[in-house]
Amino acid sequence: MNASSLKDSDHVFRIDRFKVPAASREEFLSRVRTSNEVLRSLPGFVEDCFFEQRDDRGESKIVTIAIWNDGHAFTNAKASVEEHYKKIGFKPGEIIKRLGIEAEMDAYTKLDL
Repeated sequence: MNASSLKDSDHVFRIDRFKVPAASREEFLSRVRTSNEVLRSLPGFVEDCFFEQRDDRGESKIVTIAIWNDGHAFTNAKASVEEHYKKIGFKPGEIIKRLGIEAEMDAYTKLDL
């Protein structure tokens, strides 16, 4: 993530946190890669990044961050992704449940202090 992405107070940050069992990690990461290919092609996309912390049992905590130009771009992207998922029959909630993943997903704006 470059520093200039953090300076624009209009940007919307989609920050998702996942707790992923070791047995589910590869399938989950494959789904993330595919989803982010779609996100990167949408108008208003700025950049994304991914973080992982693994414990001694192989369980992962994964954080994904996607940055959008503004709230309008984020709203349009969300609608486009939902339509794309509907078209291909992809149901993220069902996959998260099947893989035993705990998820926290939400959008944030920059807080200037």
